[in-house]
Amino acid sequence: MDTLTFLGSLRDASFYEDQITHEQRIHPREAQYGEVGHAVQQVVINALESLGLFPLYSHQAAAVNSIHSGNNVVVSTPSASGKTLCYNLPVLNTLLEQKGSRALYLFPTKALAQDQLGSVQRLTSAAQVNAKESTFDGDTPQRARSEIRKRSRIVLSNPDMLHLGILPNHRLWTGFLSQLKYVVIDEAHSYRGVFGSHVANVIRRLRRICARYGSYPQFICCSATIANPQDHAESLTGLPFHAVTKDGAPFGGKEFVLWNPPLIDTAQSVRCSTSTEAMHLLTELISSGIRSLAFARTRKLVELLYVYVREQLRVRDSHLAELIKPYRAGYLPEDRRDIERELFSGNLLGVVATNALELGVDIGKLDATVLMGYPGSIASTWQQAGRSGRRGEDSLSVLIGSENPLDQYLMRYPETLFGKGFEHALISPWNQHILKPHILCAAWEYPLSNLDEDYFGNLRQVCEELGEQGLLSLRGTRWYPATSIRYPAQETNIRSTSAVNYALIDPTAGQLLETIESSTAFFQIYPGAIYLHQGDAYHVTELDLASHTAYAVPTDANYYTQTKEITGLKILKSTNYKRVSQTGVHLGDVEVTTYVLGFKKKKIYTDEVIGEEPLDLPPQTFQTVAFWFDIPQEVEEKLNEEGRDFAGGLHAAEHASIAMLPLFALCDRNDIGGVSTSLHPDTGRPQIFIYDAHPGGVGIAEKGFDLVLHLWKETLRLISECPCEDGCPSCVQSPKCGNNNQPLDKKAAQLIFEILLMKY
Repeated sequence: MDTLTFLGSLRDASFYEDQITHEQRIHPREAQYGEVGHAVQQVVINALESLGLFPLYSHQAAAVNSIHSGNNVVVSTPSASGKTLCYNLPVLNTLLEQKGSRALYLFPTKALAQDQLGSVQRLTSAAQVNAKESTFDGDTPQRARSEIRKRSRIVLSNPDMLHLGILPNHRLWTGFLSQLKYVVIDEAHSYRGVFGSHVANVIRRLRRICARYGSYPQFICCSATIANPQDHAESLTGLPFHAVTKDGAPFGGKEFVLWNPPLIDTAQSVRCSTSTEAMHLLTELISSGIRSLAFARTRKLVELLYVYVREQLRVRDSHLAELIKPYRAGYLPEDRRDIERELFSGNLLGVVATNALELGVDIGKLDATVLMGYPGSIASTWQQAGRSGRRGEDSLSVLIGSENPLDQYLMRYPETLFGKGFEHALISPWNQHILKPHILCAAWEYPLSNLDEDYFGNLRQVCEELGEQGLLSLRGTRWYPATSIRYPAQETNIRSTSAVNYALIDPTAGQLLETIESSTAFFQIYPGAIYLHQGDAYHVTELDLASHTAYAVPTDANYYTQTKEITGLKILKSTNYKRVSQTGVHLGDVEVTTYVLGFKKKKIYTDEVIGEEPLDLPPQTFQTVAFWFDIPQEVEEKLNEEGRDFAGGLHAAEHASIAMLPLFALCDRNDIGGVSTSLHPDTGRPQIFIYDAHPGGVGIAEKGFDLVLHLWKETLRLISECPCEDGCPSCVQSPKCGNNNQPLDKKAAQLIFEILLMKY
């Protein structure tokens, strides 16, 4: 596409008010090639040549050479750099050399496995290798499963199926697992947080069962660019790795634009909504015939943006309104597959999606990507932007800044996005809330002994605790599942710390709309909520806590809803302490309790609050990890002298710190919570707490503790350079605040960080 011409037309549009704050030209790059230093079967080379995949790019050759040397290898390069060949080539070569060998490919989604099956089939067909490659997931017909187990030499699956279907039934997979030579973990960067911590334990269970059958497979991981690919792969698998990170693939060039919505209230730094700006951009792109993908950060925003753009396109041309679709998790699988096919075939000009399409499903040639707000990490930003221009042609990516403080920080300091290193992917396999269910699963698969500490660490203590709970029993030197335990994998949801989901049902049609995790249900499907599904609004009439069911009926309401909640925190144990700039900083275990008090009704388009209603829902309590820092006595004295609000300053400092922490860890703002208080009952002094918003923690608080000085510096920079007078959504206000952002004192927060950093 001619990006400069399109950007020129945008500047002439009636809605343009100097929203473009920065243009970054990513220049085209020529390919760099490499050679393999060992014998590759000629039939494989011929197959690659026939598919236009030879010669190899330098990073592909480096990966293949390292794999041939026996290393576990992680390849961490940008989107569309040909990472799949890094594992397909050595696997195919080994299948030819070792007639009984097998390979297991793991992808984070069924859609990605289905997509990659086509790539594998094209390669094996070109090489005339009968690998009987097959996907094996929840959609695989029962009648086909036995044949796949016995005959398939390459099985493409996902961690969920490995956890639920393969490992608990490993005796049916004896032939496959005993000959397993390679395990491929694609999109490894997506295995972070709770999901990644679960997957790390599933992989350890796989290694344990393979060893029982005499196989010790080699692991190949592929990842988007992150700061710690080697460490992450090693944490994920428990094995040593060699990292390949220098990209040799060609690049067609990209115009990357930062787009800041115009101010509508200068004093409060209130800006037009990202939804409105994304609506204008996507409408212009589709109207110009430019195939585009827009990313929104939540399911609700996906639905809202889809409705907005569809209505705008109808005004211009009713036919255009049929060329855009929404796409997100929660939809039925067949609906998602239909949308993927329509996009790949070119029947659609636009899709609005959550990060469900961030991963590498081949959806054909896209010319533009629109990011509706900062995705939460630099790695995800480039992964989403990389979905356009995947055919080596020039492309456009636009990042629209929301009112989120981190978004506005990036709008003012684009060098952070284009010049800063990537974040660390964090997992915590030893989180007791995550580890214990997998110990039960492992015992079900084969009785545990002290030898299994190689996989699960301090196993004896965990087994003894599970024994005290009546879940394991010790017989001789081995731990067995209690006789009352039935198929523990089914009770362990590896994408959540909760195994429970709520069903959302439309009683007027007798239809299941979708499922919602119990950890978020009280914030989405409470009585009175407006819930959006495929662009249609539903009014939640009932939430049955006993049956985990919500009922919702279609509605034409012109508003959406947002919860109000309040959070309390109790310190359980301090595990680490240090002094930074003469201020005490702590790390430890805490208990967090959240009360959902009610919800607001906000008008569509304007976000005007048109009503509030109370809710009576049970509190949610969980244990996690937090870091917190002391507030020196001189801070309160100084604020009192200047007539500032001490509690408001603490509250504002907490909000801004939470907003900036994702700069240092590969996480989302919603993965973090915080509490500030002028007098905490457990310490008897003022404190600011920041905690992992997942039971047991996933490493975010530890990263914050380690980098607290950098966090303070960047948070002070954010607050002091925001142009608002008294605090705004771009610095110290939080959309999640259960106290309606009261009290807040921006200048007091600035003074707090200035005093904390005084010695630096």
